[in-house]
This record gives sequence, structure tokens and C-alpha cells, in this order.
Amino acid sequence: MTTVPRRFELLLVAEFTEEHEGPPWAENALRSAVVEATGDTGASGYPRYAGNGMEADIDPETRTVEALLIDGDELDYGLSVRVVPVPPDQDPA
Repeated sequence: MTTVPRRFELLLVAEFTEEHEGPPWAENALRSAVVEATGDTGASGYPRYAGNGMEADIDPETRTVEALLIDGDELDYGLSVRVVPVPPDQDPA
């Protein structure tokens, strides 16, 4: 049985350059949001998460964002989103 995470943090970042290594940090993100599972399934077939102006369908196993809206709009070219676990100090569970 697979447990779907209740929360993720989404980091909106500029596209990575080849010399960049490792995951982005919230401090370097253009915008970040903690999103919570809504209980719905998105058009992509993956669980829907929403919060702080971001709405995403996320594959919880691979942490791949399958669909994303930011303030109701699609992502601009040159930007990407990364999914990271919610820091313990932001997750009351």
C-alpha cells in the first residue's frame, strides 16, 4: 500500500545551467509554496495539491509535476518547478 504525502514544497526556479549541481534551495527560488493534497485527482490522473497560489498534479512516487498553475496561469518559458519535502518546522504532522 502506497501512502500519498499530504504536503510538498514547490520551488519555482529559473532553468538550471549545466554547471549547477544538486537540488535547488528555497532561498534561491523565485517563489515557493507549501501545497497540500486536495483529495482530488487532476486531469493527469495524479493527486492534486494546492496552496499559496500554486496548484499542481504531482506523481508522489517520483515527485514529478505533471500539471501546474501559478496564480491561475501556466508556467512561463525558462522557468521550472521542483518538488521537495516540506521542512519539518513547516509540517505540524
